[in-house]
Amino acid sequence: MNKTEVYLLSGFLGSGKTTLLKYLLQQEKNEGRKIAVLMNELGSVSIDSDAVNEDVPLKELLDGCICCTISDKLEAQLQGLLMEYSPEVIYIEATGAAHPVEVIDAVVSPLFGEKIDFKGIITTVDSKRWLDRKKLSPQIQQLLIEQVKHANLLLVNKTDTLSEEEQATISMEMTMFNQHAFCVLTTFSKVPMGEVRKMGYPKEPQHHVQVDLHLRTFVYHFKRHISQKDFESFLKAMPDTIYRIKGYVKFSENNYPYLFQYSYGTPLYMKEYMNMTLNLVFIGEKVNWNILSAQLLEMEQK
Repeated sequence: MNKTEVYLLSGFLGSGKTTLLKYLLQQEKNEGRKIAVLMNELGSVSIDSDAVNEDVPLKELLDGCICCTISDKLEAQLQGLLMEYSPEVIYIEATGAAHPVEVIDAVVSPLFGEKIDFKGIITTVDSKRWLDRKKLSPQIQQLLIEQVKHANLLLVNKTDTLSEEEQATISMEMTMFNQHAFCVLTTFSKVPMGEVRKMGYPKEPQHHVQVDLHLRTFVYHFKRHISQKDFESFLKAMPDTIYRIKGYVKFSENNYPYLFQYSYGTPLYMKEYMNMTLNLVFIGEKVNWNILSAQLLEMEQK
C-alpha cells in the first residue's frame, strides 16, 4: 500500500504560505496527482480557504493553533482526509504563529505510522521582515529563527525588492541558521518542484553509518511485547536531541499496551484497555536512527 505524502507549510504571518499552497496545488494538478489540504487558522473564521479550489478536498482547523490548543482535532481531520479521499499527497498549512517542533508533534501520530510518509517542512520567509527582525519583539524574533532552523526547504520570498547586497546577506544568514535546508530566493513562492520532490528520507537502509543532522521523524513498529525494565534503560541512555516520543508500547507483564508520551525528558504512561498498533514515533535531530532502530530490535528479540 502506497503511503500518503504529507508536507507541512510553515512561516510567519504574511510570508507567502497561502501563495505557496496555491502554486503547489496547481503543480500537483498538472501532474494528475490526488491532493488534499488541511488548513489551520487562529481565528474562528476562515480567511484563506478560498485559495483552495472546490474540487480539492479541504479540512479546516479554526480558532486555535495545531501546535497546542487543537492538536487533538488535527488527528481526527487527518484521519478523515485519509479515509474519505485516499489522497496521494496532503498539504498542511500551519498558522504563522506555529512552532515547527510542536506542529510536527501534532501531525505525526502513531495511528498513521503505516499510512503517511511525512516529507518535511517547507518554510516561507518574508525577506524584508527578516532583515528588519530586530525591530520585532524578542518572542517573534525567536519564532522566526526557529521556523528557519527546522525547515527542510527554505523559500525566501519577495527578494525582487532587495538589493544584491541584501540578497547576499540573507542567503548567508539562512545558511548560518540552517546548513541542511535547500534555500531558494524567490518571488510569489515559486519553488522548483524538483526540490519539493527531493524532500524526505531514504526508504532503504543505508550500508554506511548514517547520522542525521536535522530535525526528523522516525517510526518504529514493535511486533511483540518488550520488557519495561529494558525500555526504561533505553530511555535513560537516549540522546538528549530526541525531543518527543509518542505511541503504543506493550510490556511483557501486561495484557494491553500503554499509550506512551515523552517530552522534555519526562516519560508518561497511560494504560489502554484494547489492543492498539504498536507504533512508536520519535522526533529529534542529530540522531543516528539506524543505531536507535537496532537497540529497539534487540529489545524485542530478548
